[in-house]
Amino acid sequence: MKRKMKDKKRKMKDKRRKMKEGGGKKALVLSFFIFLLLSFIFLDCAPAPRFRRHRTQKQTEKLPRGVYQIGITSYYGKQFHNRRTANGEIYDMFAFTCAHRTLSFGTKIKVTNLKNGKWVMVRVNDRGPFVEGRILDLSYAAAKKIGLVLTGIAKVKIEIVNKK
Repeated sequence: MKRKMKDKKRKMKDKRRKMKEGGGKKALVLSFFIFLLLSFIFLDCAPAPRFRRHRTQKQTEKLPRGVYQIGITSYYGKQFHNRRTANGEIYDMFAFTCAHRTLSFGTKIKVTNLKNGKWVMVRVNDRGPFVEGRILDLSYAAAKKIGLVLTGIAKVKIEIVNKK
């Protein structure tokens, strides 16, 4: 019985001595630290993600003659009423205006709701929409005239009437 106890104690002493000599825990901590350091270095050196431009239409899609764009439109109203637009004027939700990403300010366009055939003439005075897949934001008055207020969005075609 005493012999078994001595053997156990000797084994424990051997383990402690090996830990001190070999630095088992120290080596483990050091290798983990090096791993973390290298991970951070390689993650920071990774190339920046490339953002693709959102396309609202297929590039191969042919548009009818005179049509500038076909796509989904929405409207904006009360939350932006009496606030400044991108061209500096005050937004009036009861005026016939719109927001487009690329058309010049002051460009007059004809917007036709493809579902019901109703159309309206509007002037570009703001930038937007900032929702993927949309091509135009109409003022409340323009949206009401083409029957867009109840649905909120609709497929429309845009024709340029007078480009500035």
